[in-house]
Amino acid sequence: MRARAEESLQELEALAEAAGARVSERVLQERPARDPAFFIGRGKAEELRLRAETENLDLFIFDEELTPGQQRNLENKIGCKILDRTQLILDIFARRARTREGQLQVELAQLSYLLPRLSGKGTMLSRLGGGIGTRGPGETKLEMDRRRIRSRIARMKVELEQVRTSRKLQRARRQSIPVPIVALVGYTNAGKSTLFNSLTQAGTEESSRLFATLDPLLRRVKLPNRLEIVLSDTVGFVRKLPHDIVAAFRATLEEVREADLLLHLIDISNPSWREQAAAVEDVLGQLDVTKTPTIAVYNKIDLAPMALAEQALPLPGHRSVRVSARTGAGLPDLIQEIMEELESFAMEAELIIPYANAGVLARLHEVGRVLRESYEDDGVRVVAVMPRSAARSLRRYLV
Repeated sequence: MRARAEESLQELEALAEAAGARVSERVLQERPARDPAFFIGRGKAEELRLRAETENLDLFIFDEELTPGQQRNLENKIGCKILDRTQLILDIFARRARTREGQLQVELAQLSYLLPRLSGKGTMLSRLGGGIGTRGPGETKLEMDRRRIRSRIARMKVELEQVRTSRKLQRARRQSIPVPIVALVGYTNAGKSTLFNSLTQAGTEESSRLFATLDPLLRRVKLPNRLEIVLSDTVGFVRKLPHDIVAAFRATLEEVREADLLLHLIDISNPSWREQAAAVEDVLGQLDVTKTPTIAVYNKIDLAPMALAEQALPLPGHRSVRVSARTGAGLPDLIQEIMEELESFAMEAELIIPYANAGVLARLHEVGRVLRESYEDDGVRVVAVMPRSAARSLRRYLV
């Protein structure tokens, strides 16, 4: 239990550094129960107050979510800014969101978090002071009341619903010409963007920073068996991911819910990969996608000790493959696994059907969707979308 808590604190330090903080120290307190007023107890709060004065500290970050009362009491007692894990994650999201959709989702999550905390001094609502935890959701007055926030939340939900509707229309257009969606999911910093670039040559940002990717990326990829897929890179997950964030990012995560195949990236070089994989599976459960076919992709084998890599067993009910997205090792095996998993999916193919075999053309209209036809000297040239089984039976006509 203590080891898990220390790992969580280490991750909190990485989150703080991702937000621009310089971490002075990590402290783990053992106590039988949380103090209802101060979370850590009055004695420890007094100790932190003295340290803040003597060491000129201006921020304390807690690894658990604080109640509004606990946060207010700690700020009054210690005399400096207090953040919890949820606020820190929201701050990082606010810094990283680039698209209008991403910014809306972050602001919605921030406002949902701040709403029950308006009775405090208001330090967390201000954007005037600068620094971590002050990247507020767009308002500059400290006197924001509940009515204004609820009104803003309602407007934002309408805007995000419009985004969701737009995505549905885009998916409907894609589905009219069946193209399977393959979504990359995984713990933050598992290497999803690196794998995305390796498979698509998209040149998107690769970074060891936590939550480097917030806005969804979609690219078409043609596999060696001629099947075309849409590859989707999504926001990384993390332990203790607040429910408000999952709810706010529903529009982005719709790509995960609509996916035909999930690639669950797992950083096998991280000693805590099992806990990280379990955290991702938990979020996937919240999204109700546990029945979607999944390939467990054990990434960073070039960085993992051999003994650790050998422990990588398939997740229950999933295929698995070991790769290094950075060096390319194992990628052919991954592509083969993807092709096998999508074997039953439709594909686009070009055929030339001799005029003497007009019955084949009629059959093609029955089992597939003809996109284009042209009449040439040696037969009818057809581009059609059809089940892979039908394509195999017509392979003699494939161009």
